[in-house]
Order: sequence, then structure tokens, then C-alpha cells
Amino acid sequence: MVDHLLSVQDLETQFKTPEGIVHAVNGVSFDLSEGETLGVVGESGCGKSVTMLSVLRLVQSPPGKIVAGKALFHGKDLLQLNSEDIRAVRGGQISMVFQDPMTSLNPVMTIGDQLAEPLMLHLNMTRAQANKRSVELLGLVGIPRAEERLKDYPHQYSGGMRQRVMIAMALSCNPQILIADEPTTALDVTIQAQIIELVKRLREELGMAIIWITHDLGVVAGLAQRVIVMYGGFIIEEAEVKELYANPRHPYTLGLLGSLPKIHEESRTKLYSIEGMPPVLYRKPTSCPFAPRCAWAMERCWNENPVLESLNPNHRVACFADTTNGSKHA
Repeated sequence: MVDHLLSVQDLETQFKTPEGIVHAVNGVSFDLSEGETLGVVGESGCGKSVTMLSVLRLVQSPPGKIVAGKALFHGKDLLQLNSEDIRAVRGGQISMVFQDPMTSLNPVMTIGDQLAEPLMLHLNMTRAQANKRSVELLGLVGIPRAEERLKDYPHQYSGGMRQRVMIAMALSCNPQILIADEPTTALDVTIQAQIIELVKRLREELGMAIIWITHDLGVVAGLAQRVIVMYGGFIIEEAEVKELYANPRHPYTLGLLGSLPKIHEESRTKLYSIEGMPPVLYRKPTSCPFAPRCAWAMERCWNENPVLESLNPNHRVACFADTTNGSKHA
């Protein structure tokens, strides 16, 4: 039996709204091994971020509530820890980089103060030790004149530099897991590439595991070893990266891959777009949540929600249809 660094089992998270209870995460289970990079993909609203926020107990309550599941980290269930113990895990052992660095950094604190705070809190460093380590961290993520820049405020940094600061903060206590929630979405393509290369280099140097949340399958291709695809609060496909790209089986995954531009195609083809809108789940689905948008939908799909089943040891899919004969995009 393989010992996993993190094992999430049957996680369910709901949000109470004036219109009703939104079933945002519906029985999600996945594992993460030491040193592994796991990509989590899907369009906005599919439950990617809420799943990871739930694992770290960062879902605001109310309106959010984790109603079921386990998140085992070194054998301890993070969902059952008291407030003091979960705070020790957050930042110290599992860190998270958020999507928008401008709103994640405190605008009235210097970068040096914000970098020093977790070091003094989690590692009991003195201010002098924390300042020295902060300079090292800024150098590690490629910020020049690191000692001088500690005195600057977030608005004095560019978007790419602020994201580097967020990564430096996340790495400050040598976490075993780094969760990155669409950290390059607000950045231009050149800076995106720099941040991704930085994370790959740091992974190799520090040996940490990474969960990379994104809606961009192109980013995942060069970064992750394994991918889970989410839709409607469910994992609908899971595979190693090469297997997923070579043999996608869920119609939603086929649609996501079909929407990517392909530079090697000789003839120009129109990019595919998935018709319709993602569901707002005021009821937990009893049928396939993708059925209203699916070209392969059959009667069974409207009456039953498929569960993840193994196609081979490294590939699972939740779908009744046989999509092996190609695309039904037309």
C-alpha cells in the first residue's frame, strides 16, 4: 500500500445562499504523493478552488460549510484539527498561493514585514533572522536588489513581482505541499512562463509536492505529472498527463482539449467551444451534471450520475459513453 502525503476522501462543501444551498463540492477524493505535481483543471465554478480551500479550512463560515469527508495529512484529519493546530499546518506545512497577489498582500505593510511575519510565527525566528531569510527568499524567486526591496510596499512592485513575493511567502517555512490557485491568470504570457519555470525549478530544488489549480490545460501539460478534471463539484476524469492528452475519455475533457490552439496542424480549424453554461447546483445531482451540454448524452445519463471507474491503473473516468472513436464536436 502506497503512503500518500495527502489523502482527501469524499469531501463535500456547501454554501448557504438566499436562493438555496449550493452544492459546490460533491464527494471529491484524491491523493497526493511526496514530490508530485498534481494539476486540477476545469472552468470557473467547477469546485477547484473550494476543494483546496476546504482542505485548509479556509472556507468562510457562514455561508460555507464542510459537511462531509476527510483530509488526511500524515495520518491526521485536517478537517478535525482545532483552530491552533490547523493554523500551525497552514503556512508551516501546507502553503497556498492565491490568484490575485494585489488583494492577497497587505497594502499598508512593507514586503519585508509580510515576509518576516510567518517566519517569526512558525519558525520562532528573531526579527534579524527573519530579515536575513527574507532577503534569501526574494533572491530565490528572482527579485533583484532583494535587501533594498524589503522596504517597499506592494504597490511598488509589478504584477509579476508581487506574484513572486507571494511564492516566496508560501515557501518561507519550507512547506511539504504548495497549493497554487491560478497564480498566473492575471499576468501576461511572458510573465506566466517565467512563474511556471520558477515553480518547476523550486520543486526540483526543494522537493515539495504541488497542487496547481488552473483552467488552462496548456499550462498543466508542461508542469504536472497527473491531472484531475473537475465539473459540477465532481472529479470526472483523472489520469497521468501524457495519458490524458493522448487518450481523453470524458466529453468535457475532449471539449477542453479541443478548445486549445494547435500549432502543428496543417489546415486551419475553428477552435471548439463547449455550448451552454456550467450548472449552479442548488440540488446535488442525481444525473450526470454535464449531460445538458454533452453531445454523447444518452437516456441513462439523465437518470444516473456515473461514478469514477478505472480504465487502467493510471486512468479513471466518470462517463457512460464510449468516446474512443473520436469527437462529436460537429
